[in-house]
Amino acid sequence: MSRIGKLPIEIPAGVEVKIDGQHVAVKGPKGQLELSLPKPITASVDGSQVIVARPDEERESRSLHGLSRTLIHNNIIGVTEGYSKSLEIVGTGYRAVAKGSSVEFSLGYSHTIVVAPPEGISFEVEGQNKVIVKGIDKQSVGETAAKLRKLRLPEPYKGKGVRYEGEHVRRKAGKAGK
Repeated sequence: MSRIGKLPIEIPAGVEVKIDGQHVAVKGPKGQLELSLPKPITASVDGSQVIVARPDEERESRSLHGLSRTLIHNNIIGVTEGYSKSLEIVGTGYRAVAKGSSVEFSLGYSHTIVVAPPEGISFEVEGQNKVIVKGIDKQSVGETAAKLRKLRLPEPYKGKGVRYEGEHVRRKAGKAGK
């Protein structure tokens, strides 16, 4: 039995979970998320809990059991609390400026880069060197943060670029460090 998959998911007050076959819809104070469960996995609402079950002990069913439970749990957390990722901008002259709902980055290129948030995502700019990506869908928050980081990856010699908050960039010695 999957240790994660067998745990029931508590439904907090103010959250509504509807299960229609393989389709799970979670509605809460921050919005609504939908999820399609993989074929052998089933879910049911039992009072104030969601129970995820698998029909057999086959390898594929076992691997999808814990995944499905975690995806439903992430959706419930997303519609109640939301998710956020912080990005730091390190480098002389590197900065971010809020322009309405989008963000304008100056990252050492000959031009500035304006990034508009995808649907369901919002950007917050703190100071000139910190951008916070917020949203209710964990995957889209992480994906958007990764795309922003990819605009100027942290380089190993001076550590300049866009990085996750708290990320450690391995530094190299350079030419003088023979």
